[in-house]
Amino acid sequence: MSLGDTIGVATPGQVQSLLKKLQKKVNLKKIAGHFHDTRGTALVNILKSYELGVRVFDTSVGGLGGCPYAPGSAGNVSTEDVVYLFHGLGVETGFDLPKLVTLNKWLSHKMNKELPSKVGKVGPLKATGPVTR
Repeated sequence: MSLGDTIGVATPGQVQSLLKKLQKKVNLKKIAGHFHDTRGTALVNILKSYELGVRVFDTSVGGLGGCPYAPGSAGNVSTEDVVYLFHGLGVETGFDLPKLVTLNKWLSHKMNKELPSKVGKVGPLKATGPVTR
């Protein structure tokens, strides 16, 4: 089951409240999160979801996308930004962050516009893999 905030209005408190109610009925590892970054809360909502047990998240390279019935809403959360977050937490994602940033730059060039990904704009740090603890 996928829970979606397709217009990007959810707050971490709302996400936590919903997931705590859901976890009484379903294993949160069977839930996916779909967060748009309209108000800049997608990453923190993903982090809160992850802390509570969600392990699958929808993303899009560069933060592409949108919501046709919500004018002004942002695209899905950027794959690069989510991978950067998880690598910083020591979580193995299976993604190569420098390659994602390269893809972002290529797409930006092809589309003739800068994409909303924060990591895509500045690039990854030298240490881009997960931290070993």
